[in-house]
Amino acid sequence: MDFGIVGQKIRELRKNIGLSQEELSEGICTQAQISKIEKGDVYPYASTLYLISRKLGVDVNYFFDIGMTPRLDYVLEVGRQLKMARRNLDYKEMKSIVTTEEENPLFFNNKRNQQILLWHKGIYQYELDKDLEKAEQTLREAIKLTHTTNKIWTEREIEILLNIGVMYFESGFLEHALANYKEVKTHIEALPHLNDYTIKTRLFYNIARVLTRLLEYQESNEYCKEAIHWCIDKDNMYLLGELHYHIGYNCELQEDRESARKYMQKALTVFELQEDDKYINFINKKIKDFPI
Repeated sequence: MDFGIVGQKIRELRKNIGLSQEELSEGICTQAQISKIEKGDVYPYASTLYLISRKLGVDVNYFFDIGMTPRLDYVLEVGRQLKMARRNLDYKEMKSIVTTEEENPLFFNNKRNQQILLWHKGIYQYELDKDLEKAEQTLREAIKLTHTTNKIWTEREIEILLNIGVMYFESGFLEHALANYKEVKTHIEALPHLNDYTIKTRLFYNIARVLTRLLEYQESNEYCKEAIHWCIDKDNMYLLGELHYHIGYNCELQEDRESARKYMQKALTVFELQEDDKYINFINKKIKDFPI
């Protein structure tokens, strides 16, 4: 473990968010201790590093990776590119990146780095090859790389498990998908702190989608509303428009046109703020089709 690199990164992150050493140390340790950590003179206990990571807004594993992985910036850049490909649904680009990096020692010599590649390999195996069984096997192998029995699941492990549920849903295995999502929910609830708020939002949205397919409209709406409150509480607009639209869609399926129009109008407002023309045009057409 390279203590110096860890200390440097703590200092960089602290300065980036405008904290003094004294402010960072508050409730954790002394200002002098933070100074020594940043200089690489001492290495913090795991519990101290966890508290520091929470205050700096990063996963504690980030620091372990820094201390043990050379050229971490390169690994982070690959991870960023894969995340962009995932969000843009660019599965061919995802496959190209994974294929390029599979033989890179920075990845196959480090389980957490290897997990990134396996995770995205499972995604493109499903999306490009349409092979659910193979994709699920790959994703479960990815989870096993870092997960041990009786250990609290990491956010990444939870995200990978959530991906399996999405694949079940898209393949029409609704009960399997719902069981998967309930397991994900249990793992999220066991976390002392959630760094990526969007994981919970995404989970509740996906649960709502399954429940709608199962004709459980009321329960679906309840999950949507809870997710909306979560978004508002965390000042995060991720899926906020989709959640309002989904409630409207449920109302439409129940022939409650007035409520459907109300929620779709709220969704439209969100999408207009986000300048999402695709959804704006779609919802405008839906609203016009409703009888007044």
